[in-house]
Amino acid sequence: MMRSGVAELPLHTGKVPPWLANRMRKLSKLVLKILVEEYGTKGLLERLADPVWFQAFNNLIGMDWDSSGSTTVTTGIIKEALAELDLGVMVAGGKGKSSRNTPNELEKIASKFELDPEPYVKTSRLVAKVDSVALQTGYQLYHHAFFLDEEGNWAVVQQGMNTELRLARRYHWFNEKPDVEELLNPHKGVAGVKREFALNTVDKDSKEVQKAIIEIAQEGRRVVRDLETIKALSKGYAVFYKPRDVDVREVVKRYESLGKIELNLKALEFAKELAIENYKEFLLIKGLGPGTLRALALVGELIYDVKPSWRDPVTHPIDPFKFAYAVGGKDRVPFRIEKGTYDELIRFLERLTETGNREILKRVKKISEKWKFPEEEKIPTF
Repeated sequence: MMRSGVAELPLHTGKVPPWLANRMRKLSKLVLKILVEEYGTKGLLERLADPVWFQAFNNLIGMDWDSSGSTTVTTGIIKEALAELDLGVMVAGGKGKSSRNTPNELEKIASKFELDPEPYVKTSRLVAKVDSVALQTGYQLYHHAFFLDEEGNWAVVQQGMNTELRLARRYHWFNEKPDVEELLNPHKGVAGVKREFALNTVDKDSKEVQKAIIEIAQEGRRVVRDLETIKALSKGYAVFYKPRDVDVREVVKRYESLGKIELNLKALEFAKELAIENYKEFLLIKGLGPGTLRALALVGELIYDVKPSWRDPVTHPIDPFKFAYAVGGKDRVPFRIEKGTYDELIRFLERLTETGNREILKRVKKISEKWKFPEEEKIPTF
C-alpha cells in the first residue's frame, strides 16, 4: 500500500468552455481505454495515484498545470468517461456536495462489481480523516474522489484548500486491497511546496504520540482543565504548572496557525465509552475534527511532554515544466488550444484503437523520454 504523493496548486477561478469540455471527454475516453487495454485497471489506478502522471494527463486534455481546477475538472471528466465506458473501474465522489455522496456511490459501484462495500466506505472516511485531521498543514478538504475497480483495487484523489495562502493541496492514494492497516504510515513520496511545519501524527515514528492522544482524549473533563491552563500560560497568567524550558506562547502560536484550538466534548465521550485503543478507529469517531486533534496534541506536548512530529512529508517539489502539452492550455499557456489540432488528435487515437496497432505509441515514448522543456518557454500562468 502507498500514498503516492501530494501536489500544491494555486486557487484559480473560471470554467471550462463547453467546446473544450466536450473534446476533453472524447480524448479522455480514448486514453483511458488504451491505458486499461495496455496495463489493466490496476495499472490505471496506479497512474491516477501518481501526482506527476495525473498532472500530465491533466495537461494532455488541455487544463492548466498550476490550477486548483486541474484536480476537480480532470477528476470530473474521468468520472464521466469511466461511467460511459465499461472498463471495470468507476469513480465515487467529487467536489463539494458530490464528495459527501461518496458512501452511497461506493455501495452502488461495489454492488455492480460484486464486492463488499463496507471496507471501501470505511477506507474512504479514514483517508479523508488522515489528510484533514491526522496530518494538518492548514488545508480544508473540499474534494474527494474514490476510484474502485472490479478486482478490489482502489485509489483516492482528494484536495484541500487554504484560502489565506490561495493554494490547494492535492493528495493521492493507492492500494491493492481494502485493508486499512497500513493507512497510518501513508507516505512513500510526496511532491509539493514544503511548509515550515505541519502537525503530522501519522509520521513514521508517531506510535507514542498516537497512544498519548487516545489516552488524553479519554480523560474527560481533565483535558478541558489542562487546555485552560495552557491558554492561561500563553496569555502570561501565573498558574501552578509551567513546562520547563518551553516557550508556551510560541508553541500555542504554532498550533493556532493551523486553525482554532477547540474540543468537541461529545467526540471525547465517544472515545471514552468505546474504550478505543486503535488510532484508526479513533480518527473515525464522529465529531473528531482538526480543532479537537490540535487541542489533544497541544495538551500532550505541553502537559505530558509527548511531542508530535512537525515534519511536512513533502520530499521533492514538482517541476511543472516536466509536462508536455499536446493541444495547448485552457488559459493559452504555454500556447492557445487549436480546435483543429485537438480534433485531429482525437481522430488519430480513434483510428489507433480501431486497428489495435500500438507500435507507434512505443516509438513516441522513446522520443519523449529524452525531451526537455525549452528554458525560454517556461512561463507560469499566475
